[in-house]
Amino acid sequence: MSRVKAGLRRYFLAGLLIWLPILATVWVVHFIVTLLDQVSLLLPAKAMPQAWLGFNVPGFGVILSIVIVLATGILAANFFGRKLFTLWEQVIHRVPLVRNVYSSVKQVTQSFLEPGGNSFKKVVLVEYPRRDMWSIAFQTSENFAVGQTHLPENHVMVFIPTTPNPTSGFLLIVPVAEVKEMSISVEEALKMVISLGVIQPNRPPNHGSV
Repeated sequence: MSRVKAGLRRYFLAGLLIWLPILATVWVVHFIVTLLDQVSLLLPAKAMPQAWLGFNVPGFGVILSIVIVLATGILAANFFGRKLFTLWEQVIHRVPLVRNVYSSVKQVTQSFLEPGGNSFKKVVLVEYPRRDMWSIAFQTSENFAVGQTHLPENHVMVFIPTTPNPTSGFLLIVPVAEVKEMSISVEEALKMVISLGVIQPNRPPNHGSV
């Protein structure tokens, strides 16, 4: 009887290992497609696919979103578009609350998306939340220049992501001497965080570095 239970448990876990990634992927894709499909609501009723095809087109909002983004990029790449967006930002920067949100989001977006961006410079280890307990972090700046007059030594800013959702976390200001650089890429570190440490880089240990 115990063998039957063990066999059923093994088969059940094997089935979960197949279905859970599939279902999670379907859910995420469905969520993104549904969200982007709302873009089609910007069109007048007569321009909707139902009006001239007679039926709804799944994913039409996704296609429309891609077209809008590409068209915006093409427009921004020419002289007239740059002037137009400069004028738009001048208007935005005159609105008290909106300008702060817009500027912050723009800086973060540029840091992540532009080639050579400096969003995450390197993967490091820091002692957090207490001594002898280490957390994986991402260094976001080479120095904390604005605070050097208030601190006795050089510090850097690091972001400690939460698990399994790395989009939230903690921003710490840590002395340079207390930061240990890891010899793994940002992508590898993100996989470790999202997988709760289950997925780790496959490489021989290097005793010369962390």
